[in-house]
Amino acid sequence: MPLNLTALIVFIVLFVFVTWLGFIAARWRAGDLDLLHEWGLGGRRFGTMVAWFLIGGDLYTAYTFIAVPALVFGAGALGFFAVPYTIMIYPILYIIFPRLWSVAHKHGFVTSADFVRGRFGNRWLALAVAFTGILATMPYIALQLVGIEVVIGAMGVETNGLIGDLPLIIAFVILAAFTYTSGLRAPAMIAVVKDLLIYLTVLAAVIAVPMKLGGYGHVFSAIPPEKLLLKSPVDGTTGTYSAYATLALGSAFALFLYPHSITGILSSSSARVVRRNAAILPAYSLLLGLLALMGFMAIAIGVAKMPEFKPGFDEFKANFSVPALFMAMFPSWFVGVAFSAIAIGALVPAAIMSIATANTCTRNIYREFIHPACSPAEESQVAKIVSLVIKAGALAFIFFLPLQYALWLQLLGGVWIIQTAPSVMLGLYTRFLNGWALFLGWLCGFGLGTWLVIINNWAPVYPLQLPGLTFPCYIALIAVAANLVVSIVLSPLFNTIGSGQPRDITAAVDYY
Repeated sequence: MPLNLTALIVFIVLFVFVTWLGFIAARWRAGDLDLLHEWGLGGRRFGTMVAWFLIGGDLYTAYTFIAVPALVFGAGALGFFAVPYTIMIYPILYIIFPRLWSVAHKHGFVTSADFVRGRFGNRWLALAVAFTGILATMPYIALQLVGIEVVIGAMGVETNGLIGDLPLIIAFVILAAFTYTSGLRAPAMIAVVKDLLIYLTVLAAVIAVPMKLGGYGHVFSAIPPEKLLLKSPVDGTTGTYSAYATLALGSAFALFLYPHSITGILSSSSARVVRRNAAILPAYSLLLGLLALMGFMAIAIGVAKMPEFKPGFDEFKANFSVPALFMAMFPSWFVGVAFSAIAIGALVPAAIMSIATANTCTRNIYREFIHPACSPAEESQVAKIVSLVIKAGALAFIFFLPLQYALWLQLLGGVWIIQTAPSVMLGLYTRFLNGWALFLGWLCGFGLGTWLVIINNWAPVYPLQLPGLTFPCYIALIAVAANLVVSIVLSPLFNTIGSGQPRDITAAVDYY
């Protein structure tokens, strides 16, 4: 692919600008970065608008920008499940998570595992929640780097060999440097630029591309009929209807359990800010719906026939659909703007994810099991170092393991992280559940979900056999149902024998 010099120059200028923002962010709403809540939660001082940009930048990543249109491009209407699922998450955010903010603020909790430790008095259950969050987030960070790699390759920069790895290494060094020095303030400041660029890019695409193609009627007329609608159920099976619905429902309950989502919530200045964001964040769902349409636009302009879709590029065909669309329909300078939006859209969530997993490693593993007497300054320093290690691990993942492994693990991430829902979500409302029962429930759900994904050839939807009916269902929901059954059935038994239940350090008033 020839080098697009104009796009590359615009890309570099914008990338340098956000790098500068990342470093000066340390002086924005300055706090003592030797304290973990200052470095890892921005001092819990972000108001409504900053939290809106931060949480939105956290949830709508570069991989979303690439993967959602790519799924629509490849699978058709099924890819639109991402739109209703990102609508369902906000009532969950409004109802449940202000309670988590309140109790976390009262007791100085930095992670969801902190809350579980305080609520249930069970360090092993807290370790399970922490381990699950770290394991589910690592491949997510790696896939942000894939988003950068895709747009760098689309501009004609070689992405093979040591020279090809250099742009990702540079991006890693930049990411590592500003998160180490500025903590969560850096991605919070950059998120404002990132989101403005993405809104500009998406709105330009959904207006200009249909105009050039003769309107949306022409776009939809070019889509194969089998991709326009979900397949209707046939006798004995609910088909893609139940797959679509369960994917949306399971994803909605899982999303705010990820460490980076929790970090965005706990960095807010009040529970009221969390509720306000639940009301205004659906603007991003509108953006996502428009973004998904780009998959259909890519089909309509025939990107699959472009020379870039040559043998050897097959595994990237779908991921390349959005870059190909912009290169075909826009001038080079705007291609640079669009591609920088995607790359910056990788830096923001990757930074938040590395900070969130560092918070979890430090607070719930290092301080809990290795050095309980560590000082606040040491705790913060360890978190900064761990954040570097996590980013290096994500980079090594991209360099030394096939991309398919990262995709598989990211798929498993959703199945795994929802297993923390009984401990975190239900724990905010009831003391009935016992810590050891929840631990065994987590173990059952984690193992069952992993096993089903593997035997299902890494497909997320399992054909569940019910009497007289095949019900394709998102594996995460099957696994968390087993988790809940075990937790609820065993809790009375463990409560009766008094296994650790009285050690709840929270009180009812802490949740309001």
